[in-house]
Formats: sequence, C-alpha cells, structure tokens
Amino acid sequence: VEVIDTLQVAMAQGWATIEAARAALRGLTLKEVIARARDVARRATMIQTADTLRYLYMGGRIGRAQHLVGSLLNIKPLIGMEDGVVVALGTARSLPKAYKKITDLMAQRVGEGAKIKVAFTHVAAMDRLEGLRERVLQRFECVEVLVSPLAPALAVHSGPGTVGVYFFPVS
Repeated sequence: VEVIDTLQVAMAQGWATIEAARAALRGLTLKEVIARARDVARRATMIQTADTLRYLYMGGRIGRAQHLVGSLLNIKPLIGMEDGVVVALGTARSLPKAYKKITDLMAQRVGEGAKIKVAFTHVAAMDRLEGLRERVLQRFECVEVLVSPLAPALAVHSGPGTVGVYFFPVS
C-alpha cells in the first residue's frame, strides 16, 4: 500500500485514483502506478461555484460584511485548489456568468478546445449542472465525462446549489 497526498479534493483526487487503478489493471508496476496518480493529480484542476454565500459565511470562510454585500449583489463565488489550499478564483453576478467564467478559466488552464477528461459535481443541483455541462461540452473535447454528487464533507461548506468541474488534459 502506498499513500499519496494529491493535494486535491473530490473528483480532482478521484481522477488520480481512477487513472491509477486503470494503470494497475494494465499491469504497470507499483512505481508506474504511483507516477501516474501523481501526474494526474498535478494536472487536475477543480473549479466550483456556490449558489449563495450563506454557507461560506456560516462556516466562517467569509465575514458578515462580505456575506451581506455579496448576497445583495447576487454574487456567485468561484473557488479552486492550489497546493492543497482552497483559493478564491473570482466572482460572478449570475449563474450563466459564473459558468462562462468557469469555462474561461478552464481554457486558460488547458487551452481552448483542449482534449480533457472531466467530472461534474453538484450539491442537490443536477438541474443547474446542465448549464455548466453544456458550456464545457461546447468548448472542449471531452473524451470522458462523469457526474457525481459532491461529498457531504465538502458540500457542507458551500451548500445546496453548488456545482463544480474537475478536469485534466489528456494527450
């Protein structure tokens, strides 16, 4: 058994696990399987947006003033992971604008029209996820697509209405 800290969460970590399992099934050595997991984890990206700032406020991630102003302006936060730490990637003033920003950030990361493997997650928001899914499928060559609910341990921080995309480029 080998423990690997991917410095990722949810399906960004999931992609590393899936690709490691596939490598093992192809008969690669343990060293090669570990290298594959680390490579995918290094290239994987998480971007998600929450429908409301309420849960970020309740969890102490943002202050009262940010919560009040953001709620009045219908702000949708965009968050990601860098070196194992949750980071703010920006904001949008509606879900369609958030989805556009998410796909713009994806294009900055991997290039417009890049070939990717992508997983979508949601918190009680399968209907909202469809708008993001359509945009991603239009802008990128998605060779594998997965959909999964966000794990409760993560969902509690962003709340219902959260949608996310977890992807990595393939050659």
